[in-house]
Amino acid sequence: MKIAFASTDSIHVNQHFGWCEKFYIYDVDGDGYKFIKDVDSSQKHDDEIDKLEYKIECLDNSDIVYTTQIGPKAANMVKLSGVFPMKATSEDEKIEEILTSIQKMINGNPPLWMKRILMKAVN
Repeated sequence: MKIAFASTDSIHVNQHFGWCEKFYIYDVDGDGYKFIKDVDSSQKHDDEIDKLEYKIECLDNSDIVYTTQIGPKAANMVKLSGVFPMKATSEDEKIEEILTSIQKMINGNPPLWMKRILMKAVN
């Protein structure tokens, strides 16, 4: 599954979705995870809907996006695009710790929302 992280330093999830200037995208499965790419999402838009659509495009068809905060309108648009929004527990939460945790969930008994993502990837 493909996961995007909103981060300023590529180490921590420390950016609000709408203000994020760069997403770090990883692929994770039961065997491990690997960095795919970073996506510059700093382009400015005057219209809020245009800005959110642009941010969603920057997620590059990720299955999940991790941020520190995401507004209700943005969360709804993200969900409608097929991406599952997740909030980090704090700005100190490390991307690698989240990836390791997700890998363990995949190998164990993943929650229903994750099973849906995994089934989507198989089909």
